[in-house]
Amino acid sequence: MLDRVSLTMPAGQVTALIGPSGCGKSTFLRILNRMHELVPSAALAGSVLLDGADIYDASRRVTDARRRIGMVFQKPNPFPAMSIAENVTSGLALTGVKVSKGEREQIVESALTRAGLWKEVKDRLRAPGGGLSGGQQQRLCIARSLAVRPRVLLMDEPCSALDPTSTRRIEETIGELSQEVTIVIVTHNMQQAARVSQQCAFFLAEAGTPGAIVEHGDTEAMFSQPSDPRTHDYVNGRFG
Repeated sequence: MLDRVSLTMPAGQVTALIGPSGCGKSTFLRILNRMHELVPSAALAGSVLLDGADIYDASRRVTDARRRIGMVFQKPNPFPAMSIAENVTSGLALTGVKVSKGEREQIVESALTRAGLWKEVKDRLRAPGGGLSGGQQQRLCIARSLAVRPRVLLMDEPCSALDPTSTRRIEETIGELSQEVTIVIVTHNMQQAARVSQQCAFFLAEAGTPGAIVEHGDTEAMFSQPSDPRTHDYVNGRFG
């Protein structure tokens, strides 16, 4: 549950959402591409603006919002029976984008390259996506999101199930992608937030109250000179 959350996430930057478990970070992330509508009891008051237009406007289709605002989840979730190439292009069918065979091959190579996976899988594109390692599967899911050319990419703790080497590769991918797509990442890892993001928002839900943003702004400033003592305590590992 969230209360009066207002946040601007600048284009072409990485915004990290930090805070203890249960403070509403993942809920907020799901609101940003209408994923929370899959929860029957969920309700929302307010608006989510992308390029000045509300994605919740009655005239806007849900599929349009999810095409423009992609999502990568905590646990890699490729379609295991589909090939690597089919996984990448599966989002095109879901959003109703029709492409020729030549365009399809181009999209597969482009998305896998941007997700940092092309060199590792280019000779086995017909192999099942479920046969990749955990880190590769997560990059495949990133490629699947990128194939539909989103404006924004949401990431819900994308490295929490991965080993340190895979985590480093995903972080490098985030750095490369932020040049062309706006990224919002939920992470429990303070060092990761400091490494990958330019903007940061600290969420907190105190004593049974709804989650709210305590402080947000430039990541470096929030980690070195936070304005709220609760932010200082959290980023220095005093609680959470």
